[in-house]
Amino acid sequence: MSAVSIPELFAFDDLIDDDEREIRDTVRAFGNEKLRPHVAGWFEEAHLPARDLALELGRLGVFGMHLEGYGCAGLSATTYGLACMELEAVDSGLRSFVSVQGSLAMFAIHAFGSDAQKDEWLPRMAAGEALGCFGLTEPDFGSNPAGMRTVAKRDGDDWVLNGAKMWITNGSVADVAVVWARTDLAEGARGIRGFVVPTDTPGFSAPEITHKMSLRASVTSELVLTDVRLPESAILPGVEGLKGPLSCLNEARYGIVFGALGAARDCLETAIDYAGDREVFDKALSGYQITQTKIADMALELGKGFLLAMHLGRRKDAGGIRPEQISLGKLNNVRESIEIARTCRTILGANGITLEYPVIRHANNLESVLTYEGTSEMHQLTIGKALTGHDAFR
Repeated sequence: MSAVSIPELFAFDDLIDDDEREIRDTVRAFGNEKLRPHVAGWFEEAHLPARDLALELGRLGVFGMHLEGYGCAGLSATTYGLACMELEAVDSGLRSFVSVQGSLAMFAIHAFGSDAQKDEWLPRMAAGEALGCFGLTEPDFGSNPAGMRTVAKRDGDDWVLNGAKMWITNGSVADVAVVWARTDLAEGARGIRGFVVPTDTPGFSAPEITHKMSLRASVTSELVLTDVRLPESAILPGVEGLKGPLSCLNEARYGIVFGALGAARDCLETAIDYAGDREVFDKALSGYQITQTKIADMALELGKGFLLAMHLGRRKDAGGIRPEQISLGKLNNVRESIEIARTCRTILGANGITLEYPVIRHANNLESVLTYEGTSEMHQLTIGKALTGHDAFR
C-alpha cells in the first residue's frame, strides 16, 4: 500500500475552488523556487533582503491581495488565507512581512484613510515599491494598547508626535508608518487616533532590534518619535479610538489562523520524509508504532486546524465573522502548530536542531507567533468573555 499525503488524507482540495487552488499553487511555487533555497541562510544571518523581495512579492500580487482597488487584486479572504499558509510554510517571517504590509499598514489606510492618503500610498505599496509598518505596541504596553504613552498634541495647524513603539515588523525598512497615538482631549480630538507618518519625517527613527532567536528572517524594529511634526492631513480621518487599530489586528490575526498551519505542515511533511529514510535498528523509523502515533496525532490536529481555518475564511467572505471567532482560530491553530513543530523535532532527533532541516526554525518562529497579535492568554479571555458575558481582562 502506498502512502498518502496529508492533503489527500483530509481531501483538503475538495474544500477550495479552482481559482483558489490556482493562486495557492502559484504562491507555493514562488515560495519553493524563490524563497526556500535562501531562507535558512537569511535566518542564520538574521537578514532579510526586504527591498528586493518586496518588488518580487508585489509582482506576485500578494500585498493587499484581499483589498479592492489601488492596484490590489480584490481576492477573497479565503484565498488570502491560503496564500498566507504557503508563505509561512517557507518561514513565518515571510508571512509576517506580507501580513504587516497588507493587513496592517495597507488595510489601515484603505479602511480609514483619506482619498489623498490612499492615492499616495496604496498603489505603491501594492506594487512593493513602498513598504509600510504599523506602530501600536509600545515597550510597556502590548496586550493593553489603551495604556499607550505615545502622544500627539496640536501645535497650530499641525500635530506633534512624541513616544516610542516596540517590536515593529518592517520598521527599519518602511517608507511609511501607521502610528497610533493618544491625542489631547481638551483640544477637541477624541482619544486614540492614527497618523500616516512618512519615515523620512524629521524626528522619526527606527533602530533595528537585534539578537533575536526567533523571526530572524524578518526586520523587527523600535520606532522612536521625537517632536515629529505632521500636517492635519496626516491623520486617518475615518476612525477614532481603539476600534481602528483593533480592527487592523483582526485582519492580521486572521492571516495567522491559516499561516501557522503552513509552518506546521512543513514540519510534519519533513518529519514523515525523514522517518521514512532514517533506519533505526535495521528498520525505517516510520515503521515503529510510537513514530506512527506521533504522526497520526499531528496530522489530526493539522487537519482540524485547516477545517477551522476554512470555516472562518468562508464566514469572513460572507461578512459574518466576529473577533472572538478569529481568536478561536488564532489560539487553536498556533498552539497546535507549535506543538507539532516540537514533536517533529523529536522525530528528527539531533538533526532536528540544525538549519539543514526547517523544523527548529519553524519552532523558534512559532514562539513569536504564539504571543504576537494577541497572546494565547488574551485570546482565551476573549473567548471566555464571549461565552460568559464577563470581562476578565481587569
